[in-house]
Amino acid sequence: MISGLTIVVPAYNESENIPGILSGLIEFAEINHFKIIMVNDGSTDKTADILRNFSDHEALKVIHHKINKGYGAAIKTGIYNTNTEYVVTIDADGQHDITDIKRLLILMKEKDADLIIGKRNNARTNFREIGKYMIRKITKILISHMFIHDLNSGFKMYRTDIVKDYLSICPNSMAFSDIIALIFINQRHLVIEVPIKINERKKGKSTISIRTALETMQEIINIVILFNPSRIFIPIFLLLFVSGVIWGFPILLKGNGLSSASALLLIIALLIFLIGLIAEQLSIMIKKNIK
Repeated sequence: MISGLTIVVPAYNESENIPGILSGLIEFAEINHFKIIMVNDGSTDKTADILRNFSDHEALKVIHHKINKGYGAAIKTGIYNTNTEYVVTIDADGQHDITDIKRLLILMKEKDADLIIGKRNNARTNFREIGKYMIRKITKILISHMFIHDLNSGFKMYRTDIVKDYLSICPNSMAFSDIIALIFINQRHLVIEVPIKINERKKGKSTISIRTALETMQEIINIVILFNPSRIFIPIFLLLFVSGVIWGFPILLKGNGLSSASALLLIIALLIFLIGLIAEQLSIMIKKNIK
């Protein structure tokens, strides 16, 4: 691992934005001796053709996915091909201000941080912001020490050797941004959140939808089960067990024995508890295989 920084930029059908951001990004990288890895994630527009026009720049490496694999998959490809000490991910839509990169890198070294998340300040309220708020609140319930505001920010700077250890358990979808942050937090790495500048998207449109939010919630539950299954299984067990006792106790006092509904709730509660124990053991085994 050599010293320095690599800028990873995943791109899918961003032909309208790439010419506007890549010239400035290449100049910025050459001045600061950074590297750029642009991952074309199976774009169906002219993204591939446009990227070929920039192929003569030494600072830039372009990787093409033959088919669209997903936002997370594109980031994984970029990070796997990184050989510098630090790596930062930014989006290809021009919303991230490249001048923030140096500021975050300086802070990364000063604080000896493992991950810095660029926090966006969104003044307007819309369905996307409501969705992010709900995801954040649910995540805080599942992970008690969750302190990050902007989990799914695409502007993240990592210590490369650490992030590479976790890529295999991260999703290929848009949920990657949330999940990788939660993994760093759960594994007690030093995570810092820093405000960044955000520019308005000039062309094209975002691919984030309600489906993205639902997939993200599913992946968050998956990662909580992986690292801390008791957070999921214990509350379910307690709910079913207490419900079974409350349902059956009055009937039992009357001398009518345990009702079938109460017995069913208690049996299901026991099964959930046993499944939770198995999940806990599997979690311990998997975490031992993660460096």
